Amino acid sequence: MSQRFQADLALAFCSLIWGATFVVVKNALEDSSVFAFIAVRFGLATLLMGAFYGPALRRLSWATVRAGVQIGAFMFAGYAFQTVGLQFTTPTKAGFITGFGVVLVPVLLAVFWKRRIHVWAWAGAVLALVGLYYLTVPGSESCAELPGGEGLNRGDVLVFFCAVLFALHIIYVGIYSPHHSVRALSFLQIATTFVLAAALLPVLALTDWEPPRIAWTPNFIFAVLVTAVGATAIAFSIQVWAQRHTSATHTAILFALEPVFAALTSFVVLGERLGGQELFGAGLILAGILLAELKGPAPAAPESAAPPAQPETEAP
Repeated sequence: MSQRFQADLALAFCSLIWGATFVVVKNALEDSSVFAFIAVRFGLATLLMGAFYGPALRRLSWATVRAGVQIGAFMFAGYAFQTVGLQFTTPTKAGFITGFGVVLVPVLLAVFWKRRIHVWAWAGAVLALVGLYYLTVPGSESCAELPGGEGLNRGDVLVFFCAVLFALHIIYVGIYSPHHSVRALSFLQIATTFVLAAALLPVLALTDWEPPRIAWTPNFIFAVLVTAVGATAIAFSIQVWAQRHTSATHTAILFALEPVFAALTSFVVLGERLGGQELFGAGLILAGILLAELKGPAPAAPESAAPPAQPETEAP
């Protein structure tokens, strides 16, 4: 088995883990409040990645810390919107709406950074936007049996904001990663997410907006281990290795499978079934992601400024 094929399998495994965590997180919220879960998840991930990336953290500059905290703030906000949204929508819809963030990257670069974007990137964004409509707005009886599956709901809107924030996260990772240690930035963004979530807990308790609660059930412990160890510490480390041994094209295709794995996991575990129009919408979003990634990378126009780093998908 060639090293490139091993790398492709490794990236497919990462997408499988990230896709499956949409269901895992939704189930975990039965035993925990949103921000308590985020704090525990990223607290454990911070400890693991701190031990793993120790040598890269010994000589942190203030510039690196500032960069890591900034991208960590976007990561925290993205996960906050996504996790809250999962309380009200289905894992399949959340997976595809989150994936929509990938096609927002070139759009945001064009609007706010004045980058010239290839027409294929715009086509991918439009295609995914149409798919988003068919996935969320009409609703159908086939998926109405699950909470959040009956049509557009507040969970879909919250996860859409998550997609925007993750797109900004991708852009800022691209801005900072050429100038700072990737390992240091990886750790700092995870640690920042933990610190912000933990700092918010007493505020939420005092205001009664979301009193922190955790029931240390097997279901909750399993969710923390899967998301903190599997989807964060292990998967991110595998990703770093695998992307050195395969092409950007293969990476884009394999990462686009994340919402597909979210749908398959939700089908197997929760019995979620999409109707014809929802499947059509999900297919359009997937096609838009692939079109934007493969045919229209962000700096496709020759006169554009330097590109951001290879876009990364965001797991729940």
